[in-house]
Amino acid sequence: MYSSVNTRSAAAYKRASVEASVAMADPHQLVTLLFEALQRHLACAKLALQAQDITGKCYQVNAALRILEEGLKAPLDMERGGEIAKNLNALYDYCIRRLVLANAKNDEAGLDEVSQLIAPVASGWKEMKVPSTQLVRAA
Repeated sequence: MYSSVNTRSAAAYKRASVEASVAMADPHQLVTLLFEALQRHLACAKLALQAQDITGKCYQVNAALRILEEGLKAPLDMERGGEIAKNLNALYDYCIRRLVLANAKNDEAGLDEVSQLIAPVASGWKEMKVPSTQLVRAA
């Protein structure tokens, strides 16, 4: 199936824009971008579920799971991050389990719950003026 030139151009522009944002971001901004992408994937998973697009829902949930596991949880510095890192680790673990269950059961409430749990963390991270180098290991 073919897509229009405008659609392909828009997709290419979006990819280039995201790549440029990531390339120029500091570690704090990268985490902010991860939270934004996570929230986007959760919203898209919900829309796909409502449209009964199970393939699309699975794709979006899997993308959200990868962000949680590889982008947010894996870089936590459990030694230097103290209580905050431990709490974030527990939250991410719970969100991962909840998303797996929501995906398996086509449970919109589970998607909403994870979105609601992540929102204040994402908002707090975004509002931080000085990035915390003790929570995330340097790349």
